[in-house]
Amino acid sequence: MGHHGGGWFSYIRYDEEQDRPEVSQALLRRVGGYARPYWRGIVIMLATMFGVSLLSLLPPLLMRDLLDNALPQWDFLRLNLLALGMIAVPLANGLLGVAQRYASARIGEGIIFDLRRALYTHLQCMSLRFYTHTQVGEVMSRLNNDVIGAQRAVTGTLITLASNLFSLVATLAVMLSLEWRLTLLGVAILPLFVLPARRVGDVLRRIARQALELNARMNAMMNETLNISGALLVKIFGRYQSEVERFSENAAQVRDIGVRQAVIGRWFFLALSLVSAIGTALVFWAGGHLVLRGVFTIGTIVAFSVYLRDLYGPLIALTNARVEFATSMVSFERVFEVLDLPIEITDRPGALTLTDARGHLRFEGVAFSYQEAKGAPVGLEEVRRFSWRTHSSYIAPKVARKDGDGASGDDEPVRYALWDVSFEIHPGQVAALVGPSGAGKTTITYLLPRLYDPTEGRVTFDGYDLRDLTL
Repeated sequence: MGHHGGGWFSYIRYDEEQDRPEVSQALLRRVGGYARPYWRGIVIMLATMFGVSLLSLLPPLLMRDLLDNALPQWDFLRLNLLALGMIAVPLANGLLGVAQRYASARIGEGIIFDLRRALYTHLQCMSLRFYTHTQVGEVMSRLNNDVIGAQRAVTGTLITLASNLFSLVATLAVMLSLEWRLTLLGVAILPLFVLPARRVGDVLRRIARQALELNARMNAMMNETLNISGALLVKIFGRYQSEVERFSENAAQVRDIGVRQAVIGRWFFLALSLVSAIGTALVFWAGGHLVLRGVFTIGTIVAFSVYLRDLYGPLIALTNARVEFATSMVSFERVFEVLDLPIEITDRPGALTLTDARGHLRFEGVAFSYQEAKGAPVGLEEVRRFSWRTHSSYIAPKVARKDGDGASGDDEPVRYALWDVSFEIHPGQVAALVGPSGAGKTTITYLLPRLYDPTEGRVTFDGYDLRDLTL
């Protein structure tokens, strides 16, 4: 495994390495798999969402009837009924909204519970090699920050997307029934909403991934230097000022990318608001001419103006939702990257469970290197600055290694903590491991419970290779 072909390089995909980042169908299917157990709640949520969208269409119609019929005809009974309707509709709408929110919260929190549990379970199964090469802050960032980001996508962005889609379709249908010419004029500017959204969505998605990575790096540094051992080393070696400068540099990068993300998002919102204002002005200009010619009533154009606002509102939200959706999917990607990491120490097919142990231990030509992990990931922080960390004292002859794409890499020495170790301990025998620091005593104790597997040779217990026994 070469420096640029193994470890996380084999498993992690970076947006900057692609011409254009996209939310893949495979990613959407995988997220959908977590939502499938909650299909009943999804049906209830969609039904209440549809009811809310329909009820939201009634107030402009009540207003039109008030202006065109109740007031000109001095119809007090109609006026009273319309006033009661203006109270009843928001009340019913609010109650349905509460039911919708409850259903969406149950679904979202349930999905995130399953995702968080799966991630924690997978991390528990990772080998000791993974944790010795991974900073605690990076792991915690994946478990906390990225899962919370995925939670926002489920409970916020996806729900908003569906709700606004219902409202958009329903509002467009009513507008067409009122005046199809003004409706076509209002929707003629829709391409001006879509074009900037596609470009800005890609940019913000790249920035979101960079922001998560920079925050993870800063959290890792804080965990590294603010625990007991880290603080002790800083004080002993007088590294106070350099650590403050290093932290300031990381924090400044987080600050700068946060400012960039906010400014780009605000410019995007400004562009959408300007497009919306142009569309509204065109509709009022054309509608005003129709009113002056007697084609339109005042109540109709007032109702139409409200519907136009209800059309552009969800449209802007949907455009933003695409940007937010593409951005929030980064959190799912980063979580799935961890879930996709292969587990180094696993049971072989047909592994045996030893029920009656005698205690016969045997090492047969065992060699072990901390830097070799066939097909296993190294550490999260090793993605960009990949470097081998060794704990050994023996340097073996140079061996030809291969990088991730199968091409031969440069020859490089392999450091072994153990080399050609053979010994046997019989049942009931008391044995002691004696040797200087770095001789491999601790490494031998790591091989016994299979915290690591030997690089070469084998360890047997009662005649069975440890790899043929269940963990």
